Amino acid sequence: MISDPEGTVLALFAAFCRIGACIMIMPGFSTARVPVQIRLFLAVAISMAILPIMWDDIYPQVTGKGHTYIYLIATETIVGAVIGLVARYYVLGLQFAATAATMLMGFSPPPSADVLEDTAENQVTSLITFAGLMILFMLDFHHVIIEAVAQSYRVMPISSGFDPQGVLITLANSLGQTFMIMLRLASPFLIYGLLFNVAIGMVNKLAPQIPIYFISQPYLIMGGMFLLYLGIAAMLRLFADGFAPVMQGG
Repeated sequence: MISDPEGTVLALFAAFCRIGACIMIMPGFSTARVPVQIRLFLAVAISMAILPIMWDDIYPQVTGKGHTYIYLIATETIVGAVIGLVARYYVLGLQFAATAATMLMGFSPPPSADVLEDTAENQVTSLITFAGLMILFMLDFHHVIIEAVAQSYRVMPISSGFDPQGVLITLANSLGQTFMIMLRLASPFLIYGLLFNVAIGMVNKLAPQIPIYFISQPYLIMGGMFLLYLGIAAMLRLFADGFAPVMQGG
């Protein structure tokens, strides 16, 4: 028997605001291939599962708030969106690194439909991004995000309000860590593209009457594909290993 039905509903909705905003933005669940109803039911189910665990942190802060409950809903939604943005930035970083690697290896066919979104994307970029997201799901990355949401009630309690400086610091730290990790992932292709183009430029200076750049394009693509074949396993492993530190650091 629930002693305070109104307070329970208010606490559940407060938990739903933080968790629902996180699921709305986090990678995987926020893609165009997942129906909105699935996301809604998932957010409600996770909220109902977390509420008994975080009852002492949520319920006392929502009872007797009156008109300030609207402000509480807004702050909870922003906090959940920030947690989801940290994970989304990390996956978008992989997409950016894959796009840079694709350009450096000279593979630029007409873009096709993306696997995850409704936008057009390069085939190799789509392959690497989907593989990285699939690896994260295989390693239960959503459990890490749900744990981060649960821990956020102690780091950013409901009664603390919105801290814009803390949010900006969190997002900036996440972007910095993501950039360094993605730079490591794309570094072989950066070095390969730089050395190959410098070498071709020197050859073109020695024989300007020969269209070296047109002749060298198939070799550039072949070498890039061979490099991707050799390094994609290590690339995805480093991507998966860096997810938890980024979420904990953010």
